[in-house]
Amino acid sequence: MPDPPSPYPFLPARIYETVKEPVDDRLDALRGSGKRLDYNARSLAALENNPRCTLRALLDASGSDKAAIATHVGHPPSFGQSSFAITRGNTFEAMVKDNGCAELLRVLRETLKLTLPEVAYEDLNDVGGDGRSDKRHERTKEVLLRAARGESEGTLFDHPMLRLQIGGQDAYLEPDLVAFRIDGRFHVVEIKSFPIIDGQADSAQVRAATTQACAYIIALRDLLGRAGISEDAVSDTIVLVAPKNFTNRPTGAFVDARKQVAALTRQLSRIERIGDLVDLLPEDLTFDLDVDKDKKRPRRPAAELTEALDHVLVTYRPDCLNHCEMAFYCRSRARAENSLDVLGPVVREQFGGIDTTTMVMGLARGELTPSEDQVEMAAALRHAARLRAELEGAA
Repeated sequence: MPDPPSPYPFLPARIYETVKEPVDDRLDALRGSGKRLDYNARSLAALENNPRCTLRALLDASGSDKAAIATHVGHPPSFGQSSFAITRGNTFEAMVKDNGCAELLRVLRETLKLTLPEVAYEDLNDVGGDGRSDKRHERTKEVLLRAARGESEGTLFDHPMLRLQIGGQDAYLEPDLVAFRIDGRFHVVEIKSFPIIDGQADSAQVRAATTQACAYIIALRDLLGRAGISEDAVSDTIVLVAPKNFTNRPTGAFVDARKQVAALTRQLSRIERIGDLVDLLPEDLTFDLDVDKDKKRPRRPAAELTEALDHVLVTYRPDCLNHCEMAFYCRSRARAENSLDVLGPVVREQFGGIDTTTMVMGLARGELTPSEDQVEMAAALRHAARLRAELEGAA
C-alpha cells in the first residue's frame, strides 16, 4: 500500500500517518463538552521544549483547556506576561514597523550589514474583508506565492496569516513579519522587547522566541511546498530584532534555528500519530470539566479529574514552569513519586538507570543492592555520602 499523502510536502511521506475518524472521536471524548482550543505558535513552541510529555501531547491534540484543568485540580498556572510587558512589546513593534518598516530596514542594512534591493512593503494585517482567518490566509498565500515566483516586487510582508494542519485541525499562525529577498530567501522576523546588551540577550528568552518562530518557518514551508516550491526558499535563520542595550533603539541579530526546526518537525509528526498514545488510555477516560453553563464553573469533582490525569504519563522538567499550564500539577506528581525529574534534566541524565530520589539515597547509604548497571554509580554515591558525612562531622 502506498504511503498516505503528507500534510507537510517537505517531509518524507512515510513519517505521516493519516488521522482517522475514530481517533478524532476519541480526542473529542477526552476534551468532553468544552470548546476546542486550537494550536498557536506558543503552544507549538511548548511541544518542542518538552517533546517526551504524553500528557501535554494529548491535551493539546484534543484541544483541552489546560489552564482550566490545572486550576480545577488545585494547581493553577502562574506564568504569563504582565499588561505592562504586553504594552511595551506592542509599542516597540509599532515603532520598528512605522513608516513602512523604516527602523527594520535600518537594522538590516546598518547592523546586519545586508545589501538590500529596492524594498516594497505590503501590510496583510487587514486583508480579507471580514477579518476571517481563512480568508486572510488565502490572500496571504496569493501574495507570498507571487513573490516567491518573482511575479511581484514584494519584499516585506507585515502580519501574514499562515496555516498548518496539526492532528487534522487547522492552526492559524501570525508571525510578526516575513521578509523576502534577504539573499533571495524568505526570512521570518521576530520582534521582541527584551534587550540585547553588548551583543548578548537572555538565552532563555532568545530560545523561546526562536522556538516560536520555528512554527512560522514550518508553516511557510508548508504553504510553498504545496505549490511545488522547495523548502530552501525559506531560511531556517531567524532575524531577531530587539532594543539595544538600555535604550529603545532597535538592533538585530541572526539566530540559527536549524536544530529547533528539526525538533519541532519531529513533534508534529508525533502528533499526527497521536492514535498510538490514545490506544494506551482506558476507553472511558476523559478530561471533561462538565462546566455548568449557567454558573460557569466545573461540576466534575476535582479528585475524579485528578485521577483521570494520573492515568497519563507525564515528563516534568523545571523549565515547564515557564511555558506549560500543567507544570505545577506535574511537579506535584513528580514530587509524590520521588522522581528525579524535579531536579532537572542535567541531574536526571547523571543518574542513568536510577529513577527516584529514594533509590539514590538507598544506594548512597548502602541500603539497596545495585544492579549490574548501577554498580559504578552506587560506588560514586557512597563515596559522596562519606565525604558529606566527614564534612558535617568536621563542622
